[in-house]
Amino acid sequence: MSEMPGLSDIRPNEVAVAAPAPTDAGLVFIGRIRTPWATRAECPKRGDPEGPVCRIEIFEPWGAALEGVSELERIEVFYWLHEARRDLVIQSPGHGPTRGTFALRSPVRPNPIGVSGVAIAGVEGSALLVRGLDCLDGTPLIDLKPGRCPPRTDAAD
Repeated sequence: MSEMPGLSDIRPNEVAVAAPAPTDAGLVFIGRIRTPWATRAECPKRGDPEGPVCRIEIFEPWGAALEGVSELERIEVFYWLHEARRDLVIQSPGHGPTRGTFALRSPVRPNPIGVSGVAIAGVEGSALLVRGLDCLDGTPLIDLKPGRCPPRTDAAD
């Protein structure tokens, strides 16, 4: 038996609903995230600020939007958890009590949006190198926003 349940597995006490059909909110993936993790079992539960350097590849025409990012220490990364199921309203995580989806940080949610505050390790053309991510390799990127800390004092002008 695998260490992580499959996408269709329901744990005891979990409740799934018939989710409504998705509607188009005009969401555009602006890039792809490259990490060392291919499965949920390998992926950390929360990003480690000292973890491996991961690469955020920005698609054209969005590369120019990285202008000034190298002056920041941290950035918030918003991404689409593309392999997460979307129908559970009650979940039984392996590490705690059964709870409603909105009381958990589980990737299983109606709109599986992940967010991580990461440390910037560098910028290479239209790619951002960061530490602190907790998503699978190939995860679609939704957006980047400055983190809640002051700009770097050692940044080049």
